[in-house]
Amino acid sequence: MRALTVKPGVKESLALMEGAEPSPEQGSVLVEGLAVGLCGTDAEIVSGAYGEPPPGRELLVLGHENIGRVKEAPDGSGLSEGDLVVGIVRRPDPVPCPACAAGEWDMCRNGQYTEHGIQGLDGFARELWRGQPDAMVKLDPSLAHVGVLLEPTTIVAKAWEQIDRIGRRAFYEPRVAVVTGAGPVGLLAALLGVQRGLEMHVFDRVTDGPKPRLVRDLGATYHSDTLRESGIKADVMVECTGVTAVVLDTMLCGALDAITCLAGVSTPGTTVPVDIGNMNRSTVLGNHVIFGSVNANRRHYEAAADALSKADASWLGRLITRRVPLEQYAGAFVRQAGDVKVVLELQGG
Repeated sequence: MRALTVKPGVKESLALMEGAEPSPEQGSVLVEGLAVGLCGTDAEIVSGAYGEPPPGRELLVLGHENIGRVKEAPDGSGLSEGDLVVGIVRRPDPVPCPACAAGEWDMCRNGQYTEHGIQGLDGFARELWRGQPDAMVKLDPSLAHVGVLLEPTTIVAKAWEQIDRIGRRAFYEPRVAVVTGAGPVGLLAALLGVQRGLEMHVFDRVTDGPKPRLVRDLGATYHSDTLRESGIKADVMVECTGVTAVVLDTMLCGALDAITCLAGVSTPGTTVPVDIGNMNRSTVLGNHVIFGSVNANRRHYEAAADALSKADASWLGRLITRRVPLEQYAGAFVRQAGDVKVVLELQGG
């Protein structure tokens, strides 16, 4: 069985390895891996920035965005041979903390959770993997070609859930929403905003290529200027770049009662001048809420699956701009012009 592995903390350690098939102790459901999506987290792990192998191991199997097909499942599991599934990335801490015990492991209180392909658990970039039925979500067969987008969709499904919950603190009737960043997460955030009937505006630096067309075909408005320059005052903002100056703009440029969700992760050490007094004044007097959101639990996976099933399948398919065979994995990590989402195909070769 082939698996794409990395030695966390070691640069240029990415390798395609042959290994034993997963043992039944790893889960009662056997899954044939079909594809994994690549994102900035994977690139940072490959660069040696972070990552943690399973206990007692040096190597970590990469890949958290995933889709597979069930090969074996026990009776009563709710799964059958041939079902499409996506493995849930984060698993509860073993204590467990109160949040994990309640199924809210995305809000883990002690940091002892594990994450497939990231922290303490092998990922899904392998031809076969095993898991328990409660550690995976079944997908509609119509999503076979685009189901690998489910995991990034869970991130924004959680973000929008939290936005809606915060909105209910008082009168809440949002009309205009902004997404900063037209990468996969930003585009999916815009999709969920359009599905909510909001007037969507998406900001990114590029002026050509697939991103502007994807935004416009979604029924949203694409901007290559800055949020501050645009003069738009949005009721909801979802920040997906992690770029410090852009993050600051989303904190300062909202309408009254605005809700800003920070979903992008910034690189430490980047500084910009900030008038804290002005930020405090506008936040307090404007009744603004600024919050961070990351990861997802089962509820968000199910919400994301529902959102994808309602979306235009051809539009979703266009988000995947490159499909690379597993044996050509090195090329998948070399960014090309026009890349939106790059996917590794695990079968064949």
